[in-house]
Amino acid sequence: MGADPRFGVRLAERMVAVKIAVFGAGGIGGYFGGRLAQAGHDVTFIARGAHLSALRENGLRVRSVRGDFTVDASATDDPGDVGPCDAVLFCVKSYDTDAAASRLPPLLAEGTAVVTLQNGVDNEDKIASVVGRQHVLGGVALISVALAEPGTVVDTGGPGQILFGELDGARTKRVDELLTACREAGIDADVPPDIRVVLWSKFVFICALAGMTAATRRPLGEIRDCPESWEMFGLILREVEAVGRAEGMALADDLVEDHLRLTAALEPDMLSSLHHDLATGHRMELDALHGVVVRLARKHRIPVPACGAVYALLRPSAIRNEAS
Repeated sequence: MGADPRFGVRLAERMVAVKIAVFGAGGIGGYFGGRLAQAGHDVTFIARGAHLSALRENGLRVRSVRGDFTVDASATDDPGDVGPCDAVLFCVKSYDTDAAASRLPPLLAEGTAVVTLQNGVDNEDKIASVVGRQHVLGGVALISVALAEPGTVVDTGGPGQILFGELDGARTKRVDELLTACREAGIDADVPPDIRVVLWSKFVFICALAGMTAATRRPLGEIRDCPESWEMFGLILREVEAVGRAEGMALADDLVEDHLRLTAALEPDMLSSLHHDLATGHRMELDALHGVVVRLARKHRIPVPACGAVYALLRPSAIRNEAS
């Protein structure tokens, strides 16, 4: 095993390789899986189509503000080729969660951790219903990254961080081992006290950003510059926060104000993956975002007019894109 130029020591002298499957090797899975593979861990990407072919032929290429790199990527479309792993980074789109979860069993040993790095707050329950709650860890990725073309991932910024943890908040050996692996790979990783609160905190922001950029078809800067649209952005934040509290999440008292302050400093040309999928005719994660908010709000009898409006406006496009 070769030297790691960032640390100047041989990897074999300071780490134990972790066997990891990356299920869904797009932007998120490609970037973080690539970093782990670059550090010498046993990483296999589960992909399909042209992306799988490119990974096999040319490896994984990462163009990143944190430094470009290429890794020889072990890749397959069959989890049975991989066998039981220490951890699975589960990075598929939320609408593919059920189908992908049904293909997880060949990757699982008794203590395998399935770490969700997806949009939404109900993926963990869906996966647990298939493989058992004991396997599932919640996770959040904080990075702006996308699959630019088959075999190539582009990282354009953001913290470059992942947060993960057991759903019950326990600090386990497998969590600490994955944390160590990530940090040795140069990934900014941490384990918060309650990953469910982190999931909901991100969900609050994602629903506002995704909903407003998709519904208006305009970038964040133009939304901020329009008082009515900026007011609706804040209203979505408050609606989703209220639903999260009704679900029992101990969200920070200043969560909405903090999100507004941070959003005011973001790049004016920022859009969202929901906007991208809308514009390009791809399946949309609308049901995993605003659809979940509307359904949970109905359960708790909480009014969510802004989220309801976004869902109603975008639902015809979501149906059209899914059909095509």
